[in-house]
Amino acid sequence: MAFWYLNVAAFIAAMGAVFHGYVGGRIYLGHINGSDLEDLTKSLSVVSWQVFTIWLAVSAAVLVCVSLDASLRLMAYPIIAVNALCALLFVFLGFTGHGQLLKLPGAYLTGATAFLAYMGLIA
Repeated sequence: MAFWYLNVAAFIAAMGAVFHGYVGGRIYLGHINGSDLEDLTKSLSVVSWQVFTIWLAVSAAVLVCVSLDASLRLMAYPIIAVNALCALLFVFLGFTGHGQLLKLPGAYLTGATAFLAYMGLIA
């Protein structure tokens, strides 16, 4: 198992979590709080935003654990799958009327995390 592939994937996911949660969260909250959405809708929107941040952080933590203990390698497969599916979702939606999603780092971040984590398992 390639320690470095897994740790680079974990680093990408961790930096994504920090950027998404803090920088992106501040921008997003500014737009949401400035909108005329109902309070409950605003709250649920913020929760859904931060769920992605949590997912990135958990991805990073699991990949570090797997890089340190090869017997935990099965834990990486759901992380790879969910990151690959997220990348595919971004790309699919980007090509079906939501082109602005292709300008955001989501597809590239999750795609790179999935690819590097998979390379770490097969190397």
